[in-house]
Amino acid sequence: MDFNKGLKDGIPVALGYFSVSIAFGLMAIENECSALEAVLISVTNLTSAGQFAGLDIMVAGGAYMEMALTQFIINLRYALMSLSLSQKLDSSMTLPHRFATSFGITDEIFGVASSRSGEVSKYYLYGLISIPFIGWQAGTLFGALLGGVLPAMVSDALGIAIYGMFLAIIIPQARADSACLKVILAAVAMSCCFRWIPFLKHISSGFVIIICAVAASAMGAWLYPVDE
Repeated sequence: MDFNKGLKDGIPVALGYFSVSIAFGLMAIENECSALEAVLISVTNLTSAGQFAGLDIMVAGGAYMEMALTQFIINLRYALMSLSLSQKLDSSMTLPHRFATSFGITDEIFGVASSRSGEVSKYYLYGLISIPFIGWQAGTLFGALLGGVLPAMVSDALGIAIYGMFLAIIIPQARADSACLKVILAAVAMSCCFRWIPFLKHISSGFVIIICAVAASAMGAWLYPVDE
């Protein structure tokens, strides 16, 4: 059954989310949020970068407009991912289900779903989203309850887990498809330019993600078109 397959495929993502969200829970408690407030943030926002940035703005007493623009920039990439993933959805994914599942489209869930051969059903996507969502909330609660118990070195190390998840998603695809590898390398090269070239490194990280994703994807679509 597609739902069970989605649950199984979501377990590695959930384990990574659990580790990363522990760091968020710890950070929330350090900034005088309660455990309930930390979990509510994670329940209503399934975005690691957005949550960390949003917490910084709240602590600094930023304006609502600043919060809105920051979240828009950081999370705009999810719109691109959803547009891409919509091309793989089968006929069971009606408009209400598209709205329901759009909340759970993250970098890792998009990577797993888009790499699945054939079409993606609503049952598979619900299963794929369910376990990572639970892992994200459980990790946030665990980190919030731990409070200041864990040393800073340990809590900082937990944030590295998300990069391991990214590598686990892209490496198999890059090994199987040379075109995919070239697109990944192009995105990496552009990202390095924004990191190291003086007049580019001042561009915000949200815009950098958008520019690199769009440019690398456009290059891939132009040089390596997919046959109908």
